[in-house]
Amino acid sequence: MKRKKLIKILTDNGWWLLRYGVNHDIYTNGIKCEPIPRHREIDEMLAKAIIKRQRLE
Repeated sequence: MKRKKLIKILTDNGWWLLRYGVNHDIYTNGIKCEPIPRHREIDEMLAKAIIKRQRLE
């Protein structure tokens, strides 16, 4: 999955960028935090795990 697509899913569900990191960017919804890798292409299994773990659509 493209990183842009995963970030779009996060932002559409009320998540925002908390801070930049060296290897990951940290996104939050005010309660939970989720590190997102800074690769252009994110492994499909990892992307699905992030979406499932945070109960996103």
